[in-house]
Amino acid sequence: VATSQPNTLYMFALAAAASAAAPLESVDGAAFFEPFSSDWESRWLVSKDADFQGTWIHEAYTEPEGTPGDKGLMVGNEAKKHAVSHLFKEPIDPKGTGLVVQYELHMKKDLKCGGAYLKLLTASEELDHDGFKAETPYTIMFGPDKCGGTNKVHFILRHKSPATGEWEEKHLKKAPTPLLAVGETHLYTAIVGADNTVTLLIDNEEKVKASLLESDDFTPPVNPPKEIDDPDDKKPDDWVDTAKIDDPEASKPDDWDEDAPMMIEDPKAEKPESWLDDAPLQVPDPEAEPPDDWDEEEDGEWEAPIVDNPDCKEFGCGEWKAPQIRNPDYKGKWTAPKVDNPEYKGVWKPKQIANPGYFSDEQPHAMAPIGGIGIELWTMQDGALFDNILISTDPAPAKVAAEAFAARSEAEKAAKKAKQEAAEAERKAKEEERKAKEAKEEEEAKEKAKAEAEEAKENPEKDEI
Repeated sequence: VATSQPNTLYMFALAAAASAAAPLESVDGAAFFEPFSSDWESRWLVSKDADFQGTWIHEAYTEPEGTPGDKGLMVGNEAKKHAVSHLFKEPIDPKGTGLVVQYELHMKKDLKCGGAYLKLLTASEELDHDGFKAETPYTIMFGPDKCGGTNKVHFILRHKSPATGEWEEKHLKKAPTPLLAVGETHLYTAIVGADNTVTLLIDNEEKVKASLLESDDFTPPVNPPKEIDDPDDKKPDDWVDTAKIDDPEASKPDDWDEDAPMMIEDPKAEKPESWLDDAPLQVPDPEAEPPDDWDEEEDGEWEAPIVDNPDCKEFGCGEWKAPQIRNPDYKGKWTAPKVDNPEYKGVWKPKQIANPGYFSDEQPHAMAPIGGIGIELWTMQDGALFDNILISTDPAPAKVAAEAFAARSEAEKAAKKAKQEAAEAERKAKEEERKAKEAKEEEEAKEKAKAEAEEAKENPEKDEI
C-alpha cells in the first residue's frame, strides 16, 4: 500500500511522455529519412561480406523511454565488425545547395572502444546491392569514435583532386567531444553549406564551425599549397646550423676549484651546552606500566616498550655534527661561455618548388554525389542504437526532426525524473513503514516489560522460587 502512490505518479509521467513525443514516421522535404520502423529490413541490407560478422537488432530504447514503443537499429555483438547499408534510387547531389546529415544515437551500454558513426556512400559502380564491403567508397564519414586517446565526433570529407584524380580524406581538425552516457539519447547534426562552411551540432547546439576553404580547419587542407619542399633538395654537408659555440678564447680561471663540494659544515656552528653526548637514542617508555593481568611467574619479567628518548628531542643527544650549509666557494664544473658562431648559416630549409598536385577547388561543398548510406563499425561493445537518420539538401527538414528530438529528450528527462522521484518516494514510504513497525515493536516490548514487572510485584514468591 505504501508504494502505490509513487508508482501511480510514475505511470502518469510515462503517459505524459507518450503523448508528448510520438515517433516520427516521415519528414517532409527530406531526401532520405529512416525511423527504423518494424519493416526496416525491407529497406536495409546487412552486409554478406565475410569481414562483417556482427548482427543488428531492432531494439527499444532504455527505460524509461522518452517515446514509449519507439525502436532503433542497435549494434548486436561485442568485438565484431558490423555493416548495414541502404542504396538510394537516385544519387543526392549537394552541388549548389549543400548537405545536411543528422541522426539520433542512444547508448544502451558504455562505449569504451568503438565507433558510432555514419558513412554517406559515394555514388559509383562500386556500390554493391549485396551490401557493404570493406572497400565500399564513401563521401562523408560523420559521428562519434572513442578508443584509447581518441574521443571525438569525426567529420571526414573524401575529396577527389581535380589535378591528379586521386581521392584523399580531409579530417576536421577541431572535432568536438561526443556525448555517450549510458541511457541517454543525443542528436548529431552536420551541415555543409553552399558557402563551403561546415557546422557540427550536438543536441541542436553548435559545437564547431569551420570552412572547407581554410587550410587551418582541415588536415590535410582541401586545397593543397601552391609550393612544396623540393624532395630532391638536400642539406649540404658543410652547412652549419649551430648558432652558438663555446668561446675559443675563454679559459678556466686559476682559482676555479671544480672539486669544491656544494655543501660544507657550518664553521660558525657550536655544540649546545645541553647536548647529551652519551645519552641513548631510544629508552624504555617511562610512562608504560605492566598490564593488570601480567603474572611474572607465568609471563616472565615485564619489559617496557622501547620509545625514542624524549631528552634527545628536547636537548639533542648522540654524536653532534655541525649542520650543512652551501659552500660559498662552490662553483661547480667550469664551462666556456657561448658566443655567436661566425660560420652559422641559419636553419636549413629545402627550396620551394611548384606543387605538381596543386589545384584550387573553390566549391568543395559540391562533393561526390551520395548514392547510399551505411553504418560500418568495429566496436568492442554492443548497445549503440541508431535512429531517425536524415539526409537533406535543405536545413529545414532537419529542423523539423530536431524539434521532434527535443520533445523526445524532454520527455525522456521527465520520465527519468519521475522514475527517480517514484523510487525516492517508495524508499521513504518503506523507511516510514520500517520506523512505524520498529516503534510498534518497541511499544509492545515496553508494555510486556511493564506487565511482567507488575506480575512480579504482585507475586514475589514466584521470583524467590
